[in-house]
Amino acid sequence: MFKKNSLKKIRNQGSIVFKSQLLQDLTPFERYELLQLCHRRKFKEGEFIYHQNDPGAGIYFIEEGWVRLVVSKNLENDQTEKFTVDLQAPSEIGIMSIGYEIPRMATAQCLKDSILLGFFKPDFETLKKRNPETAVKFLEAVTNQTMKRFELSMNQLKKTTDLETAFSIMFREYNKSE
Repeated sequence: MFKKNSLKKIRNQGSIVFKSQLLQDLTPFERYELLQLCHRRKFKEGEFIYHQNDPGAGIYFIEEGWVRLVVSKNLENDQTEKFTVDLQAPSEIGIMSIGYEIPRMATAQCLKDSILLGFFKPDFETLKKRNPETAVKFLEAVTNQTMKRFELSMNQLKKTTDLETAFSIMFREYNKSE
């Protein structure tokens, strides 16, 4: 009835549906509905998914495999400082690109052959038309996840600098617009 590969695909997508922190506030039906709009893509070991500073076009759910995120910073002495994070299924990358015009903060590269589900801005527009309530819940989940990361970053910044520096950084751009 089902081929071995079909069962594996269903199992992997089920893992995303039920284990994704980003999707935890959506019902199983809403998660399934969102994943039906995703684009399944196979990446080879070493292949890049996107590069740091690329326009954020969508989110990726890691269905199978390992992905390395690399943040690079050029230093004054012509050297580069790098920080890496390795993620495996079921995880998601690029969450801030849905609903926000934020360039990619890191480069994403596959550490081994991987399968990712891409959910892009046009897919989000389709979701909004088909089921606005699910789209709102999904965007709320993205916002909540982003705000949790922001809070962790601010708390770490307050620990490594002083309170005045941390808050002046946070409000510097805000005050420029006035």
